[in-house]
Amino acid sequence: MLQRIKAAYVSSYLTLVSVISAYALWQLIQGQDLIAWGGVLLAAAPMALVIGFLMVKPVMARTSADLPEAHIPIAIGVVLAVWASTTSDEYTWVPSLLALISYGGFLLYVYWYSRYGRVKSQALEVGKSLPPFTLTDIDNQQVSSAELIQKPSVILFYRGNWCPLCMAQIKEIASQYQELETLGAEVILVSPQPHRNTRSLAKKFDVNFRFMTDENNEAARALNIASDFGIPTGLEAMGYDTEAPMPTVIITDATGKVVWTHETDNYRVRPEPETFLEVIRAL
Repeated sequence: MLQRIKAAYVSSYLTLVSVISAYALWQLIQGQDLIAWGGVLLAAAPMALVIGFLMVKPVMARTSADLPEAHIPIAIGVVLAVWASTTSDEYTWVPSLLALISYGGFLLYVYWYSRYGRVKSQALEVGKSLPPFTLTDIDNQQVSSAELIQKPSVILFYRGNWCPLCMAQIKEIASQYQELETLGAEVILVSPQPHRNTRSLAKKFDVNFRFMTDENNEAARALNIASDFGIPTGLEAMGYDTEAPMPTVIITDATGKVVWTHETDNYRVRPEPETFLEVIRAL
C-alpha cells in the first residue's frame, strides 16, 4: 500500500508544482506583486523544470541524496512569498500557501519518496553464485543466467527507458565500453519494460552490450530487488508494469560468483562507471 501511495504521490507532486509554476507566472504577467509571486515561482519551478528537462534530455545519472542545491532557491522563494504576503497592504494568503505547499512537496520527495527503505538482498551476497533466472534477448531468445555470466560481467537492473537517470547512467557506461571490453568484461542491461523498448534502446547504442528484457520481473524477484509500484502512476498507459526493479548493479567474476554490488536505497544515488572499471581491473 505504501509503494502505491508513493507512486501516486510523485506523479501528483510533479503535476502540482507545474501547475503552481504556471499560475505564478501568469500572476506576474498580470502585474501582481513581483516579490510574492516571484517567490512562489522560485519555490515551485526548480523541480518542475529540472525533472521536465531530464525527461526530454537525460543528461544526469545521479544527484546528491538530499539535493542541497535545490533547497536554497526553494527556501528563498518561500521566505519571499511569505514576507511579501504578510507585509503587503493588500494582504493575501494565497502566495504563502502555494509556496509552502511547493516546499512541503519537495521535502516529501527528497526525504520520503526517493528512499526505498531497502534491505540488502541475501541473493546478492559477495562470494555467492547468483540464483538461476532467465532473460529475453533482443532476438526474442530465452537466455539463462548461467549462459550470460560465463565471464566477468557488469549486470545493471534499470527501471525502463522512461527513467532519465537510468538512461544517463547507461550512456555513461556506454562511453566506457571499449575499456570494459578490453578487460574481458560483458555489460548486461536488464529491465522488465515492454520488449520493444529494450530493442529500441539497443538500436540507440552501438555497443557490444547484452540488452535483456526481464519478463514479468521474474529475475528481479529471484534476486529480491523488485519493488511493487516502482514507477510513477500513469506510466502503465505506456505499457510499463507497475512493478519495477530497484536500481541495482551486480558484478560477477568468470565463475558467476558475485564480487561487488551496489544496492542503492535512493534511486537518485548511483555509482560512477569508474567504480565498475576498478572492480573489473581488480579481477
